[in-house]
Amino acid sequence: MVDISNIKNIAVVGAGVMGYGIAQVALMAGYNVTLVDIKDDIVNNGLAKIEEGLKKVEAKGKLVEGASVSNIMARCKKSIDLTSAVKGVDFVFEAVVEKIEIKKNVCKIIMENSPPHCILASNTSTFRITEIAEDSNRPEKVIGMHFFLPVILQCCVEVMRGEKTTEEALDIGVLIGKMLPCLKGKRLSVRIQKESPGFIANRLLTPPIIYFNWVLDQAFEKGIPWEQIDADAEARKLVPMGPCELTDYLGVDTTYNVLKSYEKIFSPDFSPGKVLTNLVMEGNLGRKTGRGFYNWTSGKPKINLNRKAGIYSPEMSMAIMLNEGCKLLEESIVSGYKIIDDVMLTGTSIPGPFGPGKRNYEKWSKMLEEFVKISGKKYLKPCALMKSGGFIKMRR
Repeated sequence: MVDISNIKNIAVVGAGVMGYGIAQVALMAGYNVTLVDIKDDIVNNGLAKIEEGLKKVEAKGKLVEGASVSNIMARCKKSIDLTSAVKGVDFVFEAVVEKIEIKKNVCKIIMENSPPHCILASNTSTFRITEIAEDSNRPEKVIGMHFFLPVILQCCVEVMRGEKTTEEALDIGVLIGKMLPCLKGKRLSVRIQKESPGFIANRLLTPPIIYFNWVLDQAFEKGIPWEQIDADAEARKLVPMGPCELTDYLGVDTTYNVLKSYEKIFSPDFSPGKVLTNLVMEGNLGRKTGRGFYNWTSGKPKINLNRKAGIYSPEMSMAIMLNEGCKLLEESIVSGYKIIDDVMLTGTSIPGPFGPGKRNYEKWSKMLEEFVKISGKKYLKPCALMKSGGFIKMRR
């Protein structure tokens, strides 16, 4: 049994929304945390967000008995010098921008300057852990730990190995994950034994964007307002917001960068469409810049969902997710579909595709085949396991 009692000092590199979220739960778990970024104002903003988050938790009576915001914050240090910040740490979470060269460089610096026992966990949402670790001097100590936003509320963390990762490093990551609190309940720390870019959740969530891209470009050519596409999605009551609003909320550039990564790793079919590309080129990146599909300059936009476009099908997105989930089973990334559905529900609050998929796989397979004919997006062709329904016997 792996012992993690000697892990006391943690660094979180990247003080953005994901980084300060991870730092907050690490502090709540009792660790000493150093928050690191390249500029003082970024780190200071992250610290302020952590304190704000802790006060909300305290107001709900969810802090550990005897703990206070002030004594928790006393265990949090800040730094803009990565080299010195990792000198005495036992574990590092990396949550920097989703650009491979930056992640590789950060990994290299951390592993050259941290103690030999230190483990680095990258929160990458798309890249291979093997690639991130390849230039470092301790690739066997590099793992992937992918969290979901907001970290304090979404209870899942996916823990994955690279080609050279040791079993011990992977086991430690899983145990650390279990230690981090979640307000909704016990944290699900999922051990993924075989490397897969995108882990589980993003492997399922990204292929539907191929379809979304196609719909966007069709709507643009026909002059259909974006809110009518969101009305199509929300009419089924399966999602909290439509795909255009969600893309604005997450960042248009975030979606664009993920697609560019998947385009290289998986298929040219992931190439961003004209609409997404134009938004990025214009600097209209959604909520954070004030404009994207919608105008956010005065806060959350008022979206009229009374009129539907009739061109976007949430059911098609579920079919695509079922197909990708079946590919994960075919590739032996996971041994059964239950863990895929559990990750989706606890990580994204979206029900996994296998429940309805057991009833609809034949219909959904035909839908995908028809869409491939229309669009030419061959990546979405239904795999053998989906078409046969063989996944039904693979629950665990």
